[in-house]
Amino acid sequence: MTTTVLTTDRLTIRGWTAEDAASAFAIYGSPEVARWLTPVMEQVSTIEAMRTTLQAWQQAQPDLMPPQGRWAVERTDDRAVIGGVSIRLLPPADDLELSWHLNPGAWARGYATEAARALIAWALAQDVDELFAVARPNNVRAIGTAQRLGMQWVGETTKYYGLRLQVYRIRTGDLSESIPS
Repeated sequence: MTTTVLTTDRLTIRGWTAEDAASAFAIYGSPEVARWLTPVMEQVSTIEAMRTTLQAWQQAQPDLMPPQGRWAVERTDDRAVIGGVSIRLLPPADDLELSWHLNPGAWARGYATEAARALIAWALAQDVDELFAVARPNNVRAIGTAQRLGMQWVGETTKYYGLRLQVYRIRTGDLSESIPS
């Protein structure tokens, strides 16, 4: 999806650009978001650090095996970047993690669910059998989004990132039930 753009009724999911640094910083620099991130990414401290991170994501993207990657979530009506979605390997396994992060000002409007649904449908059409989402036990927003996506609770584990995490999974066969056409 490095050149592919996904669209939904309200959103465009596209590659990150350096021009997205201020919008991305409002997400990944927010303490409200960063407190729930796994240790793979800590809270970004400055817009310049965010720009450097975005450049690293852009450079890494072509080398990732589909459906892995990181993308910006842009609201269609005003072209504001309100979030990010990603699919990446969960260490230490080869499980693929789906994640979503939104600017706190965009919470509670269904954007995370809408963007993640589009990404799930695209990813599972790429010859991938399943995707996982992990959430800290107190992250009720992430857990609620996973449930709205039709992801099934698999259990709790400490194998990812050395943290106690709730694990959710969606498989190709679950699509007809969870993702409306």
